[in-house]
Amino acid sequence: MSRIPTPATIADAPTAAQPHLEGVERMLGSVPNLFRIVSNSPAVLEGYLGLNGALGKGSLNAATRERIALAIANTNGCDYCNSAHTFLAKTLAKLDDAEIAANRAGSSTDAKAHAAVAFAVKLATSRGRVSDADVLAVKAAGYSDGEVVEIVAHVALNVLTNYVNEALGTEIDFPVFNAARAA
Repeated sequence: MSRIPTPATIADAPTAAQPHLEGVERMLGSVPNLFRIVSNSPAVLEGYLGLNGALGKGSLNAATRERIALAIANTNGCDYCNSAHTFLAKTLAKLDDAEIAANRAGSSTDAKAHAAVAFAVKLATSRGRVSDADVLAVKAAGYSDGEVVEIVAHVALNVLTNYVNEALGTEIDFPVFNAARAA
């Protein structure tokens, strides 16, 4: 059970959040609990949706975005995000079980994707304090300067949702996967 109310319907959410939740429902066909709980702050919901939408138009493909999300969810021990992104990785990005397991472990079976995922995990575990060599390694794998910035932004976006879900105890509304707890 969540630690703060999760609006049961769009109509139960704050008025300013309702148009955003209606947009989520149009896009996804439903409104997952993450969006419902975040709707307690219409400003945070709007900010999350804005950054998520902008990054969806970026250079990183859906598979790489899901790989990063899985790695960060597992690094932070977020069961909600691990469950949601396992579902999305399989259904949206068409990643197989071996790749999903590798992503959770901070790796990838694809060499270029491995560089992005490993860099993302370094960002999260070092709280952004990566080395020159870390940046050079992801660039050497074929990522542009803009894509490196996008990887950083995806880590930040996923840390936000991990923290919201862990701090507030968001009820999981996807097939459940229990994340490995980070040390």
